[in-house]
Amino acid sequence: MTQTAETATRGRVFIDKQSPDAYRALLATAESVRATAAEAGLDRILVELINIRVSQLNACAFCLNTHTRAALRGGETPQRLGVLAAWRDTDLFTPRERAALALAEATTRPADAQPQTSAYDLARSVLTEAEISAVIWVAITINAFNRVSVMSKHPVRQSSSATPA
Repeated sequence: MTQTAETATRGRVFIDKQSPDAYRALLATAESVRATAAEAGLDRILVELINIRVSQLNACAFCLNTHTRAALRGGETPQRLGVLAAWRDTDLFTPRERAALALAEATTRPADAQPQTSAYDLARSVLTEAEISAVIWVAITINAFNRVSVMSKHPVRQSSSATPA
């Protein structure tokens, strides 16, 4: 029997709906992290690249959909989004973006000690301490949202137009 989106979510608890106070606290954390990132000088595109890359690593379809649309609305190009999973193999990303992406990946996979050390060293060479802190907080926050959506099996709905909302 083929599993549909409807049957895939049968039996799943939408934990954001079941525990709204906890979810509101996570939303408040996200608002604080957005402000921290802006104060540190991280532009919205870089924040969205981090959100997308972490969501790719966590296979979170809902967050990938949400943040890809936000990145496109913010002016990111389809080309860069298309190769983001292989960012190390292209020159389309700046040294600053590369450092942030490496650090976000290391934050998502903290048990990998050597990549974490390498990512931190790279980040130290091109990012300020405020930027390093903000990148890590962005990655921590999207990791939390990824887990909410993955464990809840939040559905991705077909958009009504070809243009991102």
